[in-house]
Formats: sequence, C-alpha cells, structure tokens
Amino acid sequence: MVISGTTRLIPHLGWPTAAFKAPLIYNPWFASQKIDCVVVPMGVEPPEFPSVLHALFAVRNVMGALVTMPHKVTTAGLVDRLSITAQIAGACNAVCRAADGALVGDQFDGAGFVRGMARKGVMAAGARALVVGVGGVGSAIAASLAGAGLAGITLHDPRAAAAEALAGRLRQHYPSMTVTVGSSDPAGHSIVVNATPMGMQPHDPLPLDPARLDAGTFVGEVVMAQTHTPLLCAALARGCTVQVGTDMLYEMIPAYLEFFGLGTATPEQLRAVSRVT
Repeated sequence: MVISGTTRLIPHLGWPTAAFKAPLIYNPWFASQKIDCVVVPMGVEPPEFPSVLHALFAVRNVMGALVTMPHKVTTAGLVDRLSITAQIAGACNAVCRAADGALVGDQFDGAGFVRGMARKGVMAAGARALVVGVGGVGSAIAASLAGAGLAGITLHDPRAAAAEALAGRLRQHYPSMTVTVGSSDPAGHSIVVNATPMGMQPHDPLPLDPARLDAGTFVGEVVMAQTHTPLLCAALARGCTVQVGTDMLYEMIPAYLEFFGLGTATPEQLRAVSRVT
C-alpha cells in the first residue's frame, strides 16, 4: 500500500514493547478491499499519552485511533463523548472524530464477545450471565451483555470493591436488570464468562468449578494463549457450548470498521487475509 497525504490513518496506540497484531489483520483487509486506509502501530509511554493522542487528531487525515493497554482507562477521560458501554466499562479502546469535530470514544471488547455468541446462535436477551473477572475486558463484556438485554448478571472478582463499583454502574444504566456480586458459582447461569488471565499458564487454577456448570451453558473465554483452555475443555466435557478467546478478537474488528465508517466484514473474511500467525 502506498501511503499518501490523503490516506486515512488509524494509529494503534499501546506500550512501546507491545506486540501490535491489529495491523496484521486490518491492513491486509484494507488492501484486499482497495480501501485507502492504514493502521499504524505507535508505542507510547503513559506520561506522554494524553498529549500524543490530542496531537494525532490535529493531523487531518487521522480519522480515528485504536487504543490498547495501558491507555484504555486514560482515554476514557480524554474524549468529548463516551458510549454507555465505555462509561460502564470505565475504559475506551476506540476513538473517532465526529462531524462536529468532537472526539467520540467507545469500547468494543464486549461487542466482540457478544457478536461471537450471536453468530453461534446464543442470545443474551432474557438470559442470566456470570462474569468472573471485572478488569477492563470483563467490565466491557458485562456492559455489552447488559446492553444486549440480560435479565440478570452475577459479578465475581477477588477485588470486591471493583466488582461493587461495576455493579453500581450497571444498575445506573440498566435498572431493570438484576445485578448480584460475590459468587463464582456458575449453576443457574446460561452464559458464563472467564474474563481473568487464568488459563494462560499450564498450572493455573480454574476460575470456577466446572462441575457446577449446567449442561448446555454457553462458556466463553478471553484467554488467547491457547485455543481450548482447561476451563473450555472441562466445559465441553459437561456438554456446554464454548467460545475461544480468539473468536472475540475477530468478531470485534467488524464493530471497529463500522465505528470508523469503513464498512464491515465477517470474521471468516478477515481470517482469510490475516497475517497473524
């Protein structure tokens, strides 16, 4: 791809040492569709991040930004408008410039998870969900599940204050949804999410007791270090439907494309051109 002064740029902002995989998915897709746009990885240290973000949007052909760790929480305080999902999550991983010049922030980690569920025929509307881990990804998934019409949600995290804070934000925006804090027991939940890093290492403990999973429960992972984590293997043995961590990655990219006004794509189309190994 030849980059000109009119090429639309989307900086991908994260730690200088981060492994930037997004350009290996987006840029082959843009090239295949003849879209004059490119995602550019940029390593930024936290102290410089606020000034860098605002300076980038002074560049007229910067149309948006992808934001990864450790800048998602900071970004939420730097934009002019935040989606409800980003407000609940307390973090923002995408920014675009609106027609009025305002910077608009959104959060798509949860959207990727919910889209993956829907593609497998599992709907959140009217369901009860358990989310284990209320960090950035867990909070985003909880927010997107709530936005998709959950009847009730249970939040579990060793950091009780963080779980209670997320519960408060969910109750504020979705007052008709039942929100419970504390238990990691998956029984009675039709959707169960591991939003912790447990499963990245071979000897990690399981985030919940799989023997308590009801047959037919949808069990989703965010861990991408391996395709089927010990939790997913145990869930499959219980007769559950599962979603692997990488599904969330490829499902959230169409949501990003739509947010930036760059059309859409299916996960299969993205995988077909991806250079991620």
